[in-house]
Amino acid sequence: MTSSPALNETALLDSVPKGLFIGGEWADATGRRTFDVRDPATNEVLASIADATPEDGIRALDAAVAAQDGWAATAPRERSEILRRAFDLVQEHKEDLALLMTLEMGKPLAEARGEVGYGGEFLRWFSEEAVRISGRYGINPEGTGRMVVSQRPVGPSFFVTPWNFPFAMATRKIAPALAAGCTVVIKPPALTPLTTMFFVSLLERAGLPAGVVNVVQTSTSSKVSAPIIADPRLRKLSFTGSTEVGRKLIAQAAEGVLRVSMELGGNAPFVVFEDADLDKAVEGAMAAKFRNIGQACTAANRFIVHASVAEEFAERVSARVKEMKVGRGTEDGVTIGPLIDADAVSKAGALVKDAVGRGAKVLAGGSAIDGVGTFFEPTVITEVAAGSDILREEIFGPVLAIATFESEEEGIRLANDTEYGLVSYVFTEDLARGHRMIDALETGMMGLNVGVVSNAAAPFGGVKQSGVGREGGFEGIHEYLSTKYTLIPNA
Repeated sequence: MTSSPALNETALLDSVPKGLFIGGEWADATGRRTFDVRDPATNEVLASIADATPEDGIRALDAAVAAQDGWAATAPRERSEILRRAFDLVQEHKEDLALLMTLEMGKPLAEARGEVGYGGEFLRWFSEEAVRISGRYGINPEGTGRMVVSQRPVGPSFFVTPWNFPFAMATRKIAPALAAGCTVVIKPPALTPLTTMFFVSLLERAGLPAGVVNVVQTSTSSKVSAPIIADPRLRKLSFTGSTEVGRKLIAQAAEGVLRVSMELGGNAPFVVFEDADLDKAVEGAMAAKFRNIGQACTAANRFIVHASVAEEFAERVSARVKEMKVGRGTEDGVTIGPLIDADAVSKAGALVKDAVGRGAKVLAGGSAIDGVGTFFEPTVITEVAAGSDILREEIFGPVLAIATFESEEEGIRLANDTEYGLVSYVFTEDLARGHRMIDALETGMMGLNVGVVSNAAAPFGGVKQSGVGREGGFEGIHEYLSTKYTLIPNA
């Protein structure tokens, strides 16, 4: 294990466990299978790690099931203190975690540090929530007995996390589960598994008992996941990723009537009204669109700008975008790193090409960057026509697409014209209008005059085809608790 500040890249990568973590031990996969993890900025291999088989997945579930009763019976204060020690270890190793994320995912190092701060807060928040799980007691209306309502852990849980926020998505799921008394099997993404593996080694150091958290990274996700989800001992499934995959997992979970949390795709509208403070709107746009290289489910996807301010807004964001530095995330001053793979580059290019073919104008960028690594220019396009693919599909890249509207009613209609409903962003100086947008926009979250909304103390999640359930906030721990009612009749 390294110590902070981070050592050089080679030393850090050497310190990351390479095996599966099952029952408190790091071990080879069945048949000693391995797969490579690559740096998207250079395409170089960062590490070769154990590649779990379906049999390994069931062994991990066996370990979680064996540990469940003991962990559920562990005093809430002890669960809390383990999470708090994990938080402290994350702070100690924040530079290691940040560099590791930059190496395997590509995001600029400054943003990776931000993710460590954000992700660590879930450990601190749920360490505090672990000791506040409560129920109620009272006389029934008939006066014939006492009602006791209590909370108990749901049970063994299976987590499938995405590649774009490899630290925060792990902590956002693991922390509430542990606080509630649930054991865990986590399958980190094949593209960015190293951060989760490093983090779980910190949990181990924090004193987490064997079997409470198990890690099964694999290059064959569906083959490993399906038997775990089908196992009748599993009681909870949480997934963050695309709506397409989420639908399939919900269907699989239905066979066992599993509790599910699904944080799925987004198509976030960014609505700028004629009375908006354009300084705020431009700052918000840069954060909402280009954070994480645009590879976030919360990224602003459709910029819906009032016609009277659209030209000025477009000019101002274009000027900012042209100043952005593209490169490997470890380089000084880089604000746009590589996209995760060649498919992501191709998709961004195809969406821009379709929009331009329908009459859109490119004000900045617009193309893939030749050479080593999977880079795409930060891009601004305007006059995007209705029906363009870029208004329907999640971009997941550094492309800012602007369409216009004339009235509040039209702005609302355009913002809601999607099957998704994760987050929306609204810029207006009219307080009454802002309050109307809270009720009018069909999203689970909204930023009013701000471009970043995520916070460990707030419930994160969407409506419509953006998912079910909430992560974070007071609501987050209840995803891992079941309610039990007991009647005690009067003697």
